[in-house]
Amino acid sequence: MRHMVHDERDILLTGEKHEGSKTMQEKVYKVMKGAGATNIALGVISLTVGIVSGILMIVTGARLIAGKSKILF
Repeated sequence: MRHMVHDERDILLTGEKHEGSKTMQEKVYKVMKGAGATNIALGVISLTVGIVSGILMIVTGARLIAGKSKILF
């Protein structure tokens, strides 16, 4: 029969610590899910910003090179 008092050893052995109706494992997985989703979203945003800025730099550089013959000093 299991005793009713939960201590550190119980958490290590069973992997569970009850707080209300959810276990600590469920909370950890929920936090991990949120962190993973945030990382994916930030990765997509940074990839998009990088690609767009690279394209803009190529276009403006090409315009400068194409227009260099029109510059008079």
